Amino acid sequence: MNHLILDLVLAVVPAILAITLHEAAHGYAALALGDTTARDAGRLTLNPIAHIDRFGTIILPGFLLVTQLLLPPHRIFFMFGWAKPVPVAAYKFRDPRRGMALVATAGPLMNFFLAWIGALLMPMSDNPSMAQQLFGQFLIYFMLSNIVLGLFNLLPVPPLDGGRIAVGILPLPLARAWARLERAGILLVLLVVFILPRISGYDPVGQALNHVLPWAFRVIFWLAGKNIGGFDGNVI
Repeated sequence: MNHLILDLVLAVVPAILAITLHEAAHGYAALALGDTTARDAGRLTLNPIAHIDRFGTIILPGFLLVTQLLLPPHRIFFMFGWAKPVPVAAYKFRDPRRGMALVATAGPLMNFFLAWIGALLMPMSDNPSMAQQLFGQFLIYFMLSNIVLGLFNLLPVPPLDGGRIAVGILPLPLARAWARLERAGILLVLLVVFILPRISGYDPVGQALNHVLPWAFRVIFWLAGKNIGGFDGNVI
């Protein structure tokens, strides 16, 4: 029972922190550009409850949690989700398209910054204590949650942040056409990420992450002044 509670804390808390701070970053970026909509709606807060999305914050993470605990080896290896988008009034920006692109960029940048903070705090001991091992495991989950959330959101598909960045930098006619994908974008993402792998056995996003994540961890640890060589998910 204690092991289960520990697994829950190590998997869920980092994911909640990553999602909450990701959304808060969008709101603060919009505020810096002159849009007070998120602040007026009470969304400039680190309270996770204000950012809860029924599917992205409760149903999907809950499904991942239950299935991983029910299926062998009955351990939580991965959590993912998203929060309710922070409201942004693009017309309040001097350049609405560029402003939205900057606001979108703030979310993934926050996640990569948090992953870097996790790397800075990582204990690198040849003989770690039990407390250091638990703290290091928490930081690995924290870094993983932030790296995956940041990279996933950079996919150039509206309404993900990468899609909004693309709309901000593409030529106007192409940007308008790309923006129209937003209505079907989340369905496309769900199809590729969750449905396609289960009906075909082919997981393009999962395979891409398996290749990119070790590299991303090495880069972030290098930026934190820690050379970990071939990262295998276990630093201490």
